[in-house]
Amino acid sequence: MPKKDLQDLVRRRLLELDITVREASERTGWVLPEETIERLARTGGTGFISESVAARLASALDVPENRVRRASGLPLVQDERESIRTGPHLRLFRGNG
Repeated sequence: MPKKDLQDLVRRRLLELDITVREASERTGWVLPEETIERLARTGGTGFISESVAARLASALDVPENRVRRASGLPLVQDERESIRTGPHLRLFRGNG
């Protein structure tokens, strides 16, 4: 089931951050090409997620590394960012304006 988890994580974070796959690729320092990130968002593709890829993808998606590891079925690591909440930042508008 991790395949769907990773796909959901990548798609959701791209939407929440309002960034394109190109911008996400740029955030990885171009280590992950646009095509790879797009494939992850479309199909999950957990087969090629390695230790270093998980770290880069986590930084691109602005989530703790263990969220990517958990979603892709990799073992968890000690991560000081684990307690950071990355929920969507919603703006509520009231009234007519």
